[in-house]
Amino acid sequence: MIGLVLVSHSAALVAGLRDLVAQMEPRVPLALAGGTDDGELGTSLELVMGAIDEADDGDGAVILFDLGSAEMTAESALEFLDEDQRERVLVVDAPLVEGAIAAATTAGGGANLGEVAAAAARLGAVVEAAEDAVDGELGHVVELELTNAGGLHARPAGQLSRAVRGLDAQVRIEHTGTGEDANAASTLGLVALGAAAGTTIRVRAGGPDAEQALAAVRELIGDRFGEPPAEQ
Repeated sequence: MIGLVLVSHSAALVAGLRDLVAQMEPRVPLALAGGTDDGELGTSLELVMGAIDEADDGDGAVILFDLGSAEMTAESALEFLDEDQRERVLVVDAPLVEGAIAAATTAGGGANLGEVAAAAARLGAVVEAAEDAVDGELGHVVELELTNAGGLHARPAGQLSRAVRGLDAQVRIEHTGTGEDANAASTLGLVALGAAAGTTIRVRAGGPDAEQALAAVRELIGDRFGEPPAEQ
C-alpha cells in the first residue's frame, strides 16, 4: 500500500493531522517529519529521510508539505535515496490537510502511486476504480437512519467505505434531505454529504454482492459505528 509522509515546520501540526487521517484510513502507512531535530519550529532533512523509510514499505510513498521551505527539504531528501526508492517516492504540492485526506482515502482503496498523488493534487477528487453505475443498475435499495451521535463524520465514513470496497458491488448513498449522493467507496464523498445524526440516508446497490453490501452498511449503522447514540 502507498504510504504518506507529512512534512511540516510544526511537530504538533502533523501529529494532529495524523490522528485525523487515521480515523478515515487506519491501514495506510503514515510517517511524520515535523519540526527540527531538537524539537524547534523548522524542518529536518534527517527526519524527512527517516519518515520516507518508515512510510515506504516497498510500494512507494507520497510526500506532502506545509510551506515552501519544507518542499525544499523534501526534494533534497530525494537526492539521497537510492535509485530504486527514488522512483517510487513523489513530492506533491497540495494543501497539507486536504491533500493528506485525499491521498489516504485513495491509497486505502488500493490505488497506485500515480493515482494517490493525483488525488492529493486534485484536492479530494478520489480516483474511482470503475464508472459510476446508472440508477437502473442499482436495484437493491434500503433507507436507514443515522442514530450515532456524530452522524456520517470522518471515522464512520471511513468504516463504511472500507466495508464496501472489497465487494463486487456498486453502492451509492443519498442524503434524503438534500438529494445529494456519493459513491460509498469514497470516504471524502461520504463526509461531504453532511449527514448529521438523525439523517435518513438511502442506500442503493447493484452487482453480484449488492445484498452483502447492504447488509454490511445496515450492520454498521445498526451498531451506530461503535459510537454513543444521538441525544433524543
